[in-house]
Amino acid sequence: MLVPVLASIGSVYDRAIVDTGRQPEFLYFVSFLVTFGFIRTSAHMIKAQVSWWPGNVQVGGTHIHHLVWGILLLLIMGYVGVAMAPPSPWHEIVTVLFGVGTGLTLDEFALWLNLEDVYWSHQGRRSIDAVIVAATITGIVLVGFTAWLAVATEVGDAVFAVVGSFGVLAILTAVVNLAKEKFGVALVGLFFLPAGLVGAFRLGRPRSLWARLFYREQKKQRARQRFGEPSPTPAPTRPPVSRPRVRAESRRLRPARRRRSRADTGAPRRSGRRSWRPQGSPAGRRGCRPARRRPGSR
Repeated sequence: MLVPVLASIGSVYDRAIVDTGRQPEFLYFVSFLVTFGFIRTSAHMIKAQVSWWPGNVQVGGTHIHHLVWGILLLLIMGYVGVAMAPPSPWHEIVTVLFGVGTGLTLDEFALWLNLEDVYWSHQGRRSIDAVIVAATITGIVLVGFTAWLAVATEVGDAVFAVVGSFGVLAILTAVVNLAKEKFGVALVGLFFLPAGLVGAFRLGRPRSLWARLFYREQKKQRARQRFGEPSPTPAPTRPPVSRPRVRAESRRLRPARRRRSRADTGAPRRSGRRSWRPQGSPAGRRGCRPARRRPGSR
């Protein structure tokens, strides 16, 4: 019973993948996802200190991240695929190894983004997000849209329009969900359109590109409440410092001080107008200052 099942799977693979010329793309996509799943499981088992699982790779006491092996595979396989262009089956082998390098590299995307080991921290979540985005784009470009067009080619013109519109709508909803930072919903909605539509119409994350472009402050607050993110605290504003008006007050107090000083000394208070008294007047005999002479008077 197992042999007929494997034979039917092989015939489907030949018709849908090999005959359509999409075998390298399919091998890259599968090797990329399998490598990411394997290396993520391996990291969890190393953290759990499973006795029978091999630990980290160290050279001279230095821990070698699997990001390094991924970069080496990308460099070598990229050069071989572009410069040498080997024939089949080496072309498929290079494709598989290139997908393995992609999985190893993107699993530590947060490390080469932050330039520090944040694999198990909250920032390490960006590695999973990067893998989901890469898988979604690969599915759209290599599998998703081509599959929609292949199905539409085999049916009539009327069904072609319907299926094609569903495929375009699925791609648009996936792009909207990616802009709202709903990476998992974007991947599922590419193949299951209702899930993508629900995610596209619901609120996105408050720090996403969609929220920055289209959300006002009230809608951003609703998004923060839904996703449990704290509201940004406004920067503290320093109150304006009021400087005392020293000069104005001193000017107002000067006449009062003068009047007070004359009243304390008992000096006679001057009037605003000066009187012209002769020197022989009684006021002159009392010791008052003699009146000034007018210019030109004798």
